[in-house]
Amino acid sequence: MISKKVLFKNSVLHYRISGKGKYLMLIHGFGEDWRVWKYQIEELSKHYTLILPDIFGSGESDILEYENVTIDLYAEGLKEIILAEKINQFSIFGHSMGGYIALAYLAYFPEDVSSIGLIHSTAYADNENKVEQRNKSIQFIHEFGSLAFLKTTVPNLFSGYKSNKSNINAFLQMGINISKNTLIQYYNAIKNRPERIDLLKKATIPVLFISGMEDKLVYYKDNISQSILPSISEIKLLTNTAHIGFYENPDLSNNVILLFLQNHIAM
Repeated sequence: MISKKVLFKNSVLHYRISGKGKYLMLIHGFGEDWRVWKYQIEELSKHYTLILPDIFGSGESDILEYENVTIDLYAEGLKEIILAEKINQFSIFGHSMGGYIALAYLAYFPEDVSSIGLIHSTAYADNENKVEQRNKSIQFIHEFGSLAFLKTTVPNLFSGYKSNKSNINAFLQMGINISKNTLIQYYNAIKNRPERIDLLKKATIPVLFISGMEDKLVYYKDNISQSILPSISEIKLLTNTAHIGFYENPDLSNNVILLFLQNHIAM
């Protein structure tokens, strides 16, 4: 695995590359870094060249020192990786917040994208209740800090079958050094993101949805309704799974991803 970095708006964007073959970018979600894909790297890199960025403020990447940072701005930063690696086309998959960034990338740079995967993510914008919840979370982070917040939220990412100390502690290790300013920046970007349902309706590339039937953050029924919008799409519903199926059920998730790519993207 090779560690690299690019510069975007005076901030370092760190990423890793592993494997061989056509390119597949995996974008982590809120409170995570590239290590969240640990169960995917070995298997997927046998068939594809993986690009594993640390989104600004996570892992080894700098926070973007801007006011009103948007999901779209994170996507623009990823373009610097594609330019640096001289990549013509690639598949882009994102978990949760990473899916929002993947959709933004598709909106801005459609010619780059050969397929897209929304893993426990959605093209819907936040409704009023969601925005209110984000605001309450921002206030909690302001008062108590990022680690205290993650300790209250990480257990809810897992289904009852997988909610154990080992999994929870592994996730907390990824978020332990993420600053409260980063998490607040993420939440502000998330709650202000635009709806991208029309993007799915117009999509001519293959779209994969992976959804957990116990997911309390992104409801599987919403993913079902979205999955009929693109001209080419597949959806996989994972039982006994909450918000991180690729972590809770890695073998099944890897098979779903590989089969989707093999069906739609020549190796």
